[in-house]
Amino acid sequence: MKADKSKGVLLFVAGLFFAVLWSSASTATKIGLLSAQPFVICIARFFLAGIVMLLIAHVLMGKRLPHGKEWKQLAIYGVLNISIYLGVYIVAMQEVSPGLGSLAIATNPVFISLMTSLLFRQRLKPITITSLLLCSTGVVLAAWPLMHQSMATPFGISLLMGSMLVYSIGVLYFSRQQWSDLHILTINGWQTLLGGIFLLPAAAITYNPAKNVWDRHFIGSVLWLAIPVSIVAVQLWLYLLRDNAVKASFWLFLCPVSGYIIANVLMKEPIGLYAMAGMLLVIAGLYLVQRKKTA
Repeated sequence: MKADKSKGVLLFVAGLFFAVLWSSASTATKIGLLSAQPFVICIARFFLAGIVMLLIAHVLMGKRLPHGKEWKQLAIYGVLNISIYLGVYIVAMQEVSPGLGSLAIATNPVFISLMTSLLFRQRLKPITITSLLLCSTGVVLAAWPLMHQSMATPFGISLLMGSMLVYSIGVLYFSRQQWSDLHILTINGWQTLLGGIFLLPAAAITYNPAKNVWDRHFIGSVLWLAIPVSIVAVQLWLYLLRDNAVKASFWLFLCPVSGYIIANVLMKEPIGLYAMAGMLLVIAGLYLVQRKKTA
């Protein structure tokens, strides 16, 4: 009984830290963009996070290297989950506010349900359509006043939602692969590093030295995105998923709230009635999806 209670407290603390760290990525990205180009931030973040994880996995823990078809799997997953998803996401963050960025991230469960239905030819259930409409309406509602205040653009919102669709495809790809005994740190480390490598051509083509200042904004953003977000938050998420995937996904409900609070404190982003109404609609849409899974 005591062990169950201790585990429950541990899961609660892990979930709370995950939600805060995960939702902080939007504000950290926005701060980094004050001093550097999007792909420069990406390359620095992915190389740092990937190398740290691989050193832990292969040097400290002695885990084996990938072999055979696992390299192809890691490359495809890295392209989807790192190069395209986060590459498009950080470009979108140039056009939208940090609070809106965290709100969009929280819609991933709905998009995953939608993509599952479309890719595997499953009938799209009314509750999935309703959830998608609620979440989409919530994002548009929260973005509406921001567009008038030049804190969001239609192009940025389109890129943001497009990146969420790519992330959903990446999740489905990962779930359909056989990873045998490959350690999760090995998978995360190599897909992060490979994703960064695949972004190098885009970074080289768009690089402009005049737009990059190696100051505290850039260094702080990269360190935060690499360590607390890419490493700590992901490991907490995997810990929660292994215990109970359905319960774990409920922590995504907290991401829009904590994301807007962090953006308000650090970036002075206003939290108005539109933002609050948008958050409620997104949370309602997520709740419908999760309640369907638990039914």
